[in-house]
Amino acid sequence: MLQILGKASSINVRKVVWTCAELQIPFERQDWGSGFRSTDTPEFTALNPNALVPVIDDEGFVVWESNTIIRYLANRENAIHLYPAEAKARAWVDQWMDWQASDFNKSWGYAFMSLVRKKATHQDPEALEQGCREWTRHMAILDRQLDKTGAYVSGSEFSLADIPIGLSVNRWFETPLTHPDFPAVSAYYERLSERTGFRLHGRNGTP
Repeated sequence: MLQILGKASSINVRKVVWTCAELQIPFERQDWGSGFRSTDTPEFTALNPNALVPVIDDEGFVVWESNTIIRYLANRENAIHLYPAEAKARAWVDQWMDWQASDFNKSWGYAFMSLVRKKATHQDPEALEQGCREWTRHMAILDRQLDKTGAYVSGSEFSLADIPIGLSVNRWFETPLTHPDFPAVSAYYERLSERTGFRLHGRNGTP
């Protein structure tokens, strides 16, 4: 059975378990990370030298990096409804997954650490204000894209890209900051909430 190493509250672990829900892949999850078994051990770094969750062990095949993991699982299951085989359609999915992992993630890092994690190292008022502006700017980019597609981030149908993006949108709504009105994002959030996997692993009160 597929083994998932990482605590359930991790946004990146939730990408993997939500993907498993979409693909009906049975798995066993082990709690690793802050508050649980330490990832800074020879046992764990032998699996992932970065000492980060998630890691999967698929009968001896070990993979880390959450977006790589969910791509692998979609490919393993030949889930072309989530991760298209056609080059242009796949590129649209990949570009939004990569945007989430780089630009979007960076935009909410400071504000999230300040307002949710309450980190003492993230309490500078000017940096927090700038972080909130950057997060809002990226949410505006997403709102325009969703307004354009009228449905999901890469087009009219739910795709693998909506898993990392959807979890980041959940983080936006669960973080106590001023939320400008983004109608397309709000409609998207409700649309995602029709999916069992998102209700279990996304819109579940865990930012």
